[in-house]
Amino acid sequence: MRNALLTCVLGLVAALPLAVRADAVDTLRDFVREVKSGRASFTQTVTAAEGSRSKTSSGEFEFTRPNRFRFAYSKPYQQLIVADGQKVWLYDPELNQASSRRIDQALGATPAALLAGASLEPEFTLSPLPSKDGVDWAQAVPRAKDGAFQSLRVGFRGRALVAVEVTDAFGQRSRLDFGAFAPNAAVAAERFRFTPPAGADVIEQ
Repeated sequence: MRNALLTCVLGLVAALPLAVRADAVDTLRDFVREVKSGRASFTQTVTAAEGSRSKTSSGEFEFTRPNRFRFAYSKPYQQLIVADGQKVWLYDPELNQASSRRIDQALGATPAALLAGASLEPEFTLSPLPSKDGVDWAQAVPRAKDGAFQSLRVGFRGRALVAVEVTDAFGQRSRLDFGAFAPNAAVAAERFRFTPPAGADVIEQ
């Protein structure tokens, strides 16, 4: 489960004419261009490829472009993922273990790149999808064919971000549903700084 959460942060139908849903792609482009920071609560549901098992977690999400984000999981257990613009840190308080990777190695074509990266087209091919239950969807397929993800879907209600859904290379699906999303909220710089606690086992890659 913990590896699935990290793979998901680091790091998201019946056909209709493209013209019908082209605005979903435009909304995604506008989101990346205009929303420079934000915060939201989230619920994450991870479903196995065969669809028979799912696990749910929740917490708080914050970001500032470019490449600074913070996923603070609170349920069912605590876990922290922080990107400071140079590294991505994963900290497990229960194990008192921290690991890090360079941002250029960790981000790439991941959900975090969509949510907190500087641009889209270099990493993704974008296309519109049909709306469902009042949510407009845009699909982002990684240009790299050997990455960890098959595709990502980003959902908006109007111009508000409400969900990101990811299918990984093994068919596992992970969905982040956002609540009370606050675009361009002021987020203090120290929220994206991480110092391993004293005595923590630290693994740097």
